[in-house]
Amino acid sequence: MNLFVKICGITDPAGLEAAVEAGADAVGFVFHAPSSRNVVPAAAALLAVRLPRSMMTVAVTLHPDQRLVDEVLAAFQPDAWQSDAVDFAELKMPGGMQRWPVYRSGKVPQAPPRRLLFEGAQSGAGQVADWSLAAQWARATELILGGGLTPSSVAAAVKAVQPFGVDVSSGVELAPGRKDPQRVGEFVTAARAAVGVG
Repeated sequence: MNLFVKICGITDPAGLEAAVEAGADAVGFVFHAPSSRNVVPAAAALLAVRLPRSMMTVAVTLHPDQRLVDEVLAAFQPDAWQSDAVDFAELKMPGGMQRWPVYRSGKVPQAPPRRLLFEGAQSGAGQVADWSLAAQWARATELILGGGLTPSSVAAAVKAVQPFGVDVSSGVELAPGRKDPQRVGEFVTAARAAVGVG
């Protein structure tokens, strides 16, 4: 199994290039004004054109309104949209776009969707998710584990949860919104090396 790896909160060419060089499968662009990783849709579009075709782009939001969704889609066409599970009920999106609902520690779906992201209580804050609960859901769906992962902790997380993939943002940064290429590379290497080890 090849572990899926997403580097989230990309804000500049250096962060993007680090994710590409490390061999990540996807990058996430945050569209949430209060976040230090927030980017405008036009900037995300300019960055995305530099990616190889094999890498996915993910729009990441938190309780967006329809106006924000429309603004993003007018400038940027992501492969997937990631937002809290409750958000999708009220939003209109293209039918072919993947939707990755976010569930947080202590909250799980009645019936899991095909793919979900499982995080700590607050996105991008380095809060560790409930690995034991994540492990239960990882047996039922394609679970992408986020929440406080770092190059030094991701191997243990992969062994404990056996997820479909992992997601990191703050754990590979020099400062909020500024990725550290060395840590990005270390994270991807450690995550992939942990697959099948236990």
